[in-house]
Amino acid sequence: ATRIVEFSDLYIAELNDRDRLLTAEITQYVFPSYKQKGYITKKEFLTVCEWKTSRTKPWCASNDAGYIREISSLVRTTASDQLRIHLWTLLAGVQWPTASVFVHFAFADRYPILDTNALWSLSTTVPAQYDFPFWKGYTEFCRNLAHSAGVSMRELDQALWKYADVSPEM
Repeated sequence: ATRIVEFSDLYIAELNDRDRLLTAEITQYVFPSYKQKGYITKKEFLTVCEWKTSRTKPWCASNDAGYIREISSLVRTTASDQLRIHLWTLLAGVQWPTASVFVHFAFADRYPILDTNALWSLSTTVPAQYDFPFWKGYTEFCRNLAHSAGVSMRELDQALWKYADVSPEM
């Protein structure tokens, strides 16, 4: 648990200005707004996509605002983990890793972010293609690890990412 907190703290301490600003935007505005309104606007959607990766920006921007609103609204109303993650992937530019960001922040302490750094930190091979059985197993593993370590899913996620980032083997 101590090492998880140490790496989580290091993640926060070493954020660059861009990532610090985007993190503040999504944690202090986008997801509280999503929780209050029950949907995400196109601008909010693009901010979250940018936080995860700028490579998909043109595809993400091609999504219709009404479609983003409808998808994000449906995600808030379902109790199905499978539907929650899959709905996001219906949007252009959103693959499993980006979809996992939406559920990670929208449902605090329930879902990890799917990231090659985090998978590497757990000695997990990145599959050729993500699917729900992989996601479900990864999510359950992370939930159990966070619970047994007494940390939040956010702290665990930050620690897993940072551990790979600073590891000379990565």
